[in-house]
Amino acid sequence: MTTTTALSDITLKTIQGEQKALKDYLGNVLLIVNVASYCGYTSQYRGLEALNQKYRDRGLRILGFPCNDFGNQEPDSLEKIEQFCTNIYGVSFEMFEKLHAKGVDQHPLYAYLTKAVQPSVEVSWNFEKFLVSRQGEVVGHFRSSVTPDSSQLVSAIEAELAKA
Repeated sequence: MTTTTALSDITLKTIQGEQKALKDYLGNVLLIVNVASYCGYTSQYRGLEALNQKYRDRGLRILGFPCNDFGNQEPDSLEKIEQFCTNIYGVSFEMFEKLHAKGVDQHPLYAYLTKAVQPSVEVSWNFEKFLVSRQGEVVGHFRSSVTPDSSQLVSAIEAELAKA
């Protein structure tokens, strides 16, 4: 695996199969989340979409990455995942292709995220959240139990959005 020197060096595919470079998001605050359709935390989609609606105009971009690494809780096709997210939770934030957040096949995005946050972490379950500054620096990591409406996460998002 090649070493990524900056988050902006990473290019991904959207859930529709289009290439998307993370450098295109510079200037926005990112909340990167590994998601799954059959998880006890799946209802967090609702809270993530609420954050998207509340803060999108201020520069927050939520990026969802389906991941089947934890308990086989995202086994479906991308088409089925997209339909589920849209029809059940009204998700309008950006969704991407499935990737691995851990293990020998860990995607370079997650290799970067887990090493960039201090102290470094391993993703241990679905719906873990990484907060990225407008400059592309990882500034926070939130475990699955930290809900999208938690004061801890909302305060961190608002603090990043307040920075120029």
